Amino acid sequence: MPYRGECFPARDIVAGANCQAFAYALLRHFGRAISDFRSSDLWDDVRETERVRDLEPLDLLLFNRTADPYGAHVGVWLGEGRVIHLAKRVGLPAVWPLERFAREPGYEVVIGAKRVRPCAAPGSS
Repeated sequence: MPYRGECFPARDIVAGANCQAFAYALLRHFGRAISDFRSSDLWDDVRETERVRDLEPLDLLLFNRTADPYGAHVGVWLGEGRVIHLAKRVGLPAVWPLERFAREPGYEVVIGAKRVRPCAAPGSS
C-alpha cells in the first residue's frame, strides 16, 4: 500500500493511504473501532479515545515538529520500543524504533499517546 496524500479517502487503503488511515485500518483489523479523525481531532477526542502515558500495543502516537497536534503524524505502538507507521518519505509502512522519530524532521516531538476505549463505537455520543 503506497502513501497517498492527506485528502485521500481514509477507509480506502488498498490503493494507498496517509498515516492516519493506515493507523486506523490497523486498529480496526485488530478489533479496535475508531472514527476517521484528523490528528488534532484525535488528540482532542475524549469519547472514543483517552490519553495515556504507559504505552500498550495498539496505542496511537502523535508526532510533529512542535507540540501542536494539527497536522501531526500518527503511528501505532507495537511494544518493545517499536512504532509502525506510514510516512510519505518512506512510501510504505515501516517499523521504526521510537528513538528514531526524534532524529527525523517533522517528527521530533512526541505529542503524546491515545488509546481506543474498549466500548467506544465510532461517532457515538
